[in-house]
Amino acid sequence: MQKQKRSIVLIALIIAMGGFLMGFDASVISGVIKFIEPEFHLSKIELGWSVASLSLAATAAMMFAGPVSDRFGRRIVLKYAALLYAFSALLSAVAPTFIILVIARMIAGVGVGTSLILAPMYIAEISPAEKRGKLVSFNQLNIVVGISAAFFTNYLIVHLSQSDASWVHSLKIREFNWRWMLGIEFFPATLYFFLLLIVPQSPRWLIMKGRFEEALNIMKRLGDEETAIKVVAEIQQSVELEKTLQETKTKEKVSFRELFVPAMRLVLIIGIVISILQQITGINSVFFYAPMIFEQSGIGTDAAFIQAILVGLINVVFTILAMVLIDRLGRKPLLAFGISGIALSMFLLAYGFNAATYTLTDATVSKLPAAINVAQLGPLKNKMFNSDTQFKNEVTAAIGADMEKKYESQFIAAAIKMNPTLILIGILGFVASFAVSLGPVMWVLFSELFPNYIRGLAISFVGFLNSAVSFMVQLIFPWELAKLGSTGTFLLYGVFAFVGLLLMMKLLPETKGKSLEELEAILVK
Repeated sequence: MQKQKRSIVLIALIIAMGGFLMGFDASVISGVIKFIEPEFHLSKIELGWSVASLSLAATAAMMFAGPVSDRFGRRIVLKYAALLYAFSALLSAVAPTFIILVIARMIAGVGVGTSLILAPMYIAEISPAEKRGKLVSFNQLNIVVGISAAFFTNYLIVHLSQSDASWVHSLKIREFNWRWMLGIEFFPATLYFFLLLIVPQSPRWLIMKGRFEEALNIMKRLGDEETAIKVVAEIQQSVELEKTLQETKTKEKVSFRELFVPAMRLVLIIGIVISILQQITGINSVFFYAPMIFEQSGIGTDAAFIQAILVGLINVVFTILAMVLIDRLGRKPLLAFGISGIALSMFLLAYGFNAATYTLTDATVSKLPAAINVAQLGPLKNKMFNSDTQFKNEVTAAIGADMEKKYESQFIAAAIKMNPTLILIGILGFVASFAVSLGPVMWVLFSELFPNYIRGLAISFVGFLNSAVSFMVQLIFPWELAKLGSTGTFLLYGVFAFVGLLLMMKLLPETKGKSLEELEAILVK
């Protein structure tokens, strides 16, 4: 029996590698953008598009992943997702143009959307009821581990690119650093594909297809024979009931307009507010642009990549903490604590950047890279700027946009006077606050708030809103930094968090310990 339990855990861990690849693929771009902006001469919106294109493709893939897996099976579709990850990594690494790079990122996005839906679905279908929650949580944990791994490998490649080792020169890590960052994912993606060869088909899917004997044999390998027979019978009964319900739904299809009837007003407002709030406070700006944000504090490229690793580690730790606390403290206390922390962290960031000044002196200019024509900076010497946008605009006017983009980190480090520790505390505080609240709590609330008859449609609607806002936040973040500056950008995120906190405290009831029927009586008038 113990061996069989270990088999289920092993299968769940293998399937959850899809979450790892998703987290890795989503965050690895954070280290790439610094290098592709000058290489491809990108505008700020194009730079945002290089990040956000993955989310756009993932959103589209999520709409089709479930139905496609119902037809062909969870495992085989996950195998194709693994191949997409691998192919995308190789194409990204050799992309000769910006357009090809975006296409490669969108291919990865299809893999992200597919694994986001199917990995937890498969784990839930193969897990015993008493272990289902823990095993399904492997996927979410792997996502944040993947994010951390991406930050770490990005730093490792940047660090290696400065080495004089012969093998570093042979692999051309210095010349192709961002290409290595993207290409390295080929190896875990390929491993995922081959590991999927040893996992069985989902017994539930086999039963859906009438292949009862195959399903029974798999369940026997994962548990004792008596339990396997009982579980297969229960699944068969459940599948037949779902078919009956589906036939009923076809005859009495729930209309999209029913989401907007007066009785649904309160619950729909709560769903819309939290789906927007989770993204509009800037979480994906931090995950996907972390080194860029840290470089704005003048600490330099190496330190920025090191601090990005801390972002990943804090995310992992506080995600685990949220999994422990969500059923003990409740949803509303976690949200109150977390959103308050998000607002305070963003206000701290705005304060830290607002207090910064920028001055180039003879001493600091002399330390700039030799490729910069320092004579062009003469009119800027000893001139103090109180705004990062004004300073960058003046540097651009003096030496040209391409040179400013390529050496922006060095210019900021040479000129800035501020307390970078405030920025580190603000970013880490924000990530910790998000990971313990809005990150996991939103999806739990979605499963609890909406009435049974309309839950699927409602979650699809608010989930789409969440993805759309996420796409926009990623797309415009570089533009925001350029136009509003660091102070204005983080102040705006803080205001969004504060308004969201007021709305959540006023509208949201505590859902902990209440049945779905009790919640429906409270929320649906």
